[in-house]
Amino acid sequence: MAKVSGQALGPYQSAVVRIGFAGTWLFFLLREFPHRHELYGPDGPWSWELARRLIDSNHAFTVLMWSDSALWFETVYAVAVLSAALMMLGWRTRATSVVFMVGVLSLQNRSVFMGDGGDNVIHLMAIYLVLTRCARVWSLDARRTRRLGAASAGRAGPALWGVLGAALAYGAVTGRFSTGWLMVFAALWVVAGLWWTVDRYEPEGEGRAVLDVLANLLHNAGMLVIMAEVCLIYATAGWYKIQGSRWQDGTALYYPLGLDYFSPWPGLSALLASSGTLVMLLSYGTVAVQVAFPFTLFNRRIKNVLLALMMLEHAGIAVLLGLPFFSMAMIAADSVFLPSAFLVWGGARVAALRVGGRGAAPDPDPDPDPDPDPDPDPEPYADPEPALPGPAPR
Repeated sequence: MAKVSGQALGPYQSAVVRIGFAGTWLFFLLREFPHRHELYGPDGPWSWELARRLIDSNHAFTVLMWSDSALWFETVYAVAVLSAALMMLGWRTRATSVVFMVGVLSLQNRSVFMGDGGDNVIHLMAIYLVLTRCARVWSLDARRTRRLGAASAGRAGPALWGVLGAALAYGAVTGRFSTGWLMVFAALWVVAGLWWTVDRYEPEGEGRAVLDVLANLLHNAGMLVIMAEVCLIYATAGWYKIQGSRWQDGTALYYPLGLDYFSPWPGLSALLASSGTLVMLLSYGTVAVQVAFPFTLFNRRIKNVLLALMMLEHAGIAVLLGLPFFSMAMIAADSVFLPSAFLVWGGARVAALRVGGRGAAPDPDPDPDPDPDPDPDPEPYADPEPALPGPAPR
């Protein structure tokens, strides 16, 4: 219990999940920028009035229902792009994670039929990331804390929360929020204000320690939910495939390879489809890996092998079936199970490339008090180093 409440576990895993999902959403929004009006805006087949009627019945959250003007749509889309970029970089993550979630929910709930399956994963993870301290490493927040110290709040954070508070007050006064979402956003804003107050006036006191414990518990619960969600996705997909006759006879992969919509490389698809043995092996292998993965979490070596196979599978889906953003979202979700030692090693290699490879690779996120005997491959997402002392970014 002391370990769960004393530190935010899996800082590298949460960071790579943050970067992966924010990057996936950012690249999607940029790629679809010329078609944004047809996807989520006023020129789409799913009109604003149809969206309003649906949202009145299911009570989904989207700020695009606040107005049907083109200017408001462009503003929301631009904020969604900006928040995704800032989330990926890890800048003022406590606030940007909320704005990122609002952007994802607003656009996706505006046009519920636009997506390829990966949008559902991004939808859920955008909510879960608000709960996590996902910028403790590999972020601008972490770099600012290392360079300027724990009390490096600056003015940008309070100003950003002030803008969000004004938007919250406007939504509350005008009745734009449902009761549930109003309570959620109000709670987030109050907690952020309390955190800033304690950081400013009692940075080393008991109040700060209590907030750290609560934040660690919430982070660890959020990471557990993310892991459970990934296992549920694969278990559900695998067991449903088992019930399908095409998966049972090993021919399921053959049919999408013959569809123009799922054949960005017709020659490559035809070559793969021409081998019945390869189609059968890939079909059976997909089912076996998806069904078995949740049960392999108790054995790290088998888990790592299946994890690599699943990532290769999603890379193949991106190339063969033309679903890059679905694959990117699933690879980002899979990353929560990557070993910490591998992520630390990969971060060091990236840092070495950034400085031109001269000399020894720098530690991407040095810790002033490293663990003298770290587990070389902590599982399922343990942090090989203790948390940074004092206030730290999310």
